[in-house]
Amino acid sequence: MRILVSAASKHGSTGEIARRITEVLRSTLPGDAVVDERPAAEVTDAGGYDAVVLGSAVYMGRWLDDARRAGTRIAAGPPRYVWLFSSGPIGDPPKPDEDPTEVVALAAGTHARGHRLFAGRLDRHQLGFAEKAMVAALRVADGDFRDWDAIDSWSRQIGEELGSPAVGTMS
Repeated sequence: MRILVSAASKHGSTGEIARRITEVLRSTLPGDAVVDERPAAEVTDAGGYDAVVLGSAVYMGRWLDDARRAGTRIAAGPPRYVWLFSSGPIGDPPKPDEDPTEVVALAAGTHARGHRLFAGRLDRHQLGFAEKAMVAALRVADGDFRDWDAIDSWSRQIGEELGSPAVGTMS
């Protein structure tokens, strides 16, 4: 079995989540499983993969263009197992807590088996002017709000599902 983990990350936080998902899948799946990790901008064809975990940083309620394009390419290909994740809410509690606008359509188009929204990381030094203005409006302090236990748990669930005997039949 071949699995692709891919994400679009503007400042690196979502890419770190993708790396963590990759590590957990490699440790969860049988030794003959291959788990590759690539940035969403490099996903031109997922045809060689049995499963894809695709994620994106969320800005202004939307996925980044590279992730949306990768999702469209995955949806246009043959059926495969797909999971989606988003990263972006910040603060305690994380805000905003809504799914990005295109996730419903992307989940339907890819026949995704699930979507998870994970909190992100905020470092104002990495932000542009418009991003700083948005963060100021939300009144959120800098910090790493990612819940690594939740990310690990979700990744293990994917690994368990991919390792189950029922995976041989796409639904």
